[in-house]
Amino acid sequence: MRRLSTQLVSILSLCILSACSVFGDVNVKVAPYEVIETDGAFEIRHYKRLVLASTDTTDGMDSVSAPFYKLFKYISGKNDKTQKIAMTAPVFMDQSGQITEAMSFVLPEEFSLATAPPPVDPTVKLTELSDYTVVVMSFTGSLNQKSISTHRILLQNWIADRGLKATGEAKAAGYNPPFTLPFLRRNEIMIPVKKT
Repeated sequence: MRRLSTQLVSILSLCILSACSVFGDVNVKVAPYEVIETDGAFEIRHYKRLVLASTDTTDGMDSVSAPFYKLFKYISGKNDKTQKIAMTAPVFMDQSGQITEAMSFVLPEEFSLATAPPPVDPTVKLTELSDYTVVVMSFTGSLNQKSISTHRILLQNWIADRGLKATGEAKAAGYNPPFTLPFLRRNEIMIPVKKT
């Protein structure tokens, strides 16, 4: 599998989140969710529905920018309706151990699997997460493999202490372009859970 540095992935978000400033403002819509509980940097969050456009990052791509541009082309009209789709934050990166396996853009909330235009590129897939409950840890600074691994361990410990059970792999989420001041960046690591 090709390793994809999440620090480099965060650079890719520059284009889609170009409306952001160095001061951390995000001027695109954020995927809606309900906060169930907050405990410092930790949060239990519920997403009613997320429709994701995703592409694999481990299929021998020549450049780390390839997954980003595949998804960007999809929302820019490279779909069977030639429909332009507004950008929504965050950009998700599926984490499996020490590698990033997929990158996903979140489609605006008005889309469902039935109404989202099918991709023309066969390596871009649409999926839907319904009734998605996650534990999230927010942090600032750089979004790289080291920071993701560190915060994932803290999150896993918090989940265990609360008697929750992870039901899937972690996702890293980036909200800001790399020129945002590091201490003002919004990064997250999230793990889907259920009560044991």
